[in-house]
Amino acid sequence: MQTKYSKVKQAIKSRILDGTYVPHQKISSENELMKEFEVSRHTIRVAIGELVNEGWLYREQGAGTFCADRTTQESRKQQSKKNIAIITTYISDYIFPSIIRGAESYLSQQGYQVSLYSTNNDIENEKRILESILTQQIDGVIIEPTKSAFTNPNINYYFNLERTNIPYIMINAFYDELEPLCLIMDDEKGGFIQTEHLIQNGHKNIVGFFKTDDIQGVKRMKGYIKAHRKHRIPINPKNIISYYSEEKRTKPMKELESLLSDQTDLPTGLVCYNDELALLLLDVLRNKNLKVPNDISIVGYDDSFLAEASEVKLTTIKHPKNEMGEAAAKLIVSIVEKMNQGNNETFETVVYEPELVIRKSTSSI
Repeated sequence: MQTKYSKVKQAIKSRILDGTYVPHQKISSENELMKEFEVSRHTIRVAIGELVNEGWLYREQGAGTFCADRTTQESRKQQSKKNIAIITTYISDYIFPSIIRGAESYLSQQGYQVSLYSTNNDIENEKRILESILTQQIDGVIIEPTKSAFTNPNINYYFNLERTNIPYIMINAFYDELEPLCLIMDDEKGGFIQTEHLIQNGHKNIVGFFKTDDIQGVKRMKGYIKAHRKHRIPINPKNIISYYSEEKRTKPMKELESLLSDQTDLPTGLVCYNDELALLLLDVLRNKNLKVPNDISIVGYDDSFLAEASEVKLTTIKHPKNEMGEAAAKLIVSIVEKMNQGNNETFETVVYEPELVIRKSTSSI
């Protein structure tokens, strides 16, 4: 069980890490902290004393307690510790092991150690990870954003990374308000290619499934809509199915079952947010005794190992995976080394072009 003083200590440290307290800013008084946390003066003094000893705060006689400037401390002056943090939404699932292997392979060749973290696409987990990174000697960070379609409440932690001269780049998605360096796919074009492939095969009643708490899904949905507009095919509103990460194993399947219950207006094509979802929807079609692609065509995204794991080999959009991981590692190492040399060289965002891989899950209507 966490002690009272450690709760106070962690709360003050979090305010330093998220930028609520900036260097040389006076923190709340003992009386204010006692009232806020409903603890004794002794508890507050123990918490503050430890933070002073650890270099997070400093005292000025007669003036109060202030936030220390950690950018001037010896730990930040030292040369590279050869340690890169990688933060992804997931580690062991789906395409993420391939991305991580690509990054780890290059980083190890360059003598860097890797600290690996997973947010499970949860904002609170991301916050805890960023706090941890800001307290360690990390040279740079490769980050896959969490719930990137939404405004991020942890934005101040990224500002603090910048203030403490810890460079970061983003992969797969990015927080628009930060305008960071990133390595991403053109997901809007990917969604367009998925949908146009079905349209060119004569399909008009096409259902799209998109995970919309991540920007990738929002952009793929936009591509789906653009393809319909280009080919002047009206979209039935019920044919756009959106869902959040927490619903990915329930809502899309229920929505498809509902659509398939109307025998007078059966869809002929499905556009899926990714291959993982495509396999789940294949189970629904199988239970309904519908054949792929004879009765219904289906297109995945990412060209993951799952695309060839089912009895029906998936038509899908290719994701660079290993290539993206290695390129991200090369980019962050270049940035770290240039910073250590005092070189202000600028770097460019990398956008990968989507490519359709045609297999057995689609056919002409």
